[in-house]
Amino acid sequence: MRGVGESVGSAVFGTLGRVMARTQEKRGLPVDLLESDDAFLAIFDAPGAHSSDIQVRFEDDTIFVRLDRFRSPREEYEMTYPGRGLALDGRTTLPDGAAVDPAGATATLKEDGTLHVRIPKADQATAHDGSDIETEPSADEQ
Repeated sequence: MRGVGESVGSAVFGTLGRVMARTQEKRGLPVDLLESDDAFLAIFDAPGAHSSDIQVRFEDDTIFVRLDRFRSPREEYEMTYPGRGLALDGRTTLPDGAAVDPAGATATLKEDGTLHVRIPKADQATAHDGSDIETEPSADEQ
């Protein structure tokens, strides 16, 4: 009887975990958008990500981020509750009229699990529409 209870419990936890992971994947990554005299800085939560897991692009005044996280197998453990989303998206749109130079943009994954995307400001004559932005690894990945 105990085996049946464990089996039912595992099935319930597995289903609940998958639902939670899908819910997390549908919500956008939390982001703060900051502005200085010379740049915009978008700070995205990027928990559990490595720089190779991240794609960043800029298009139509919007910063798009995609995290494709991977779980490392744990030899001593069995997955009971797969609740963390693996494919996470985020975006933020710059204010109307913002003139930026995406070719000078940087994306840096910090040790605290945040992704900092910095896009320098430009005058209207040198502003660009779109660009992919390479993600630099944090110090612990180097």
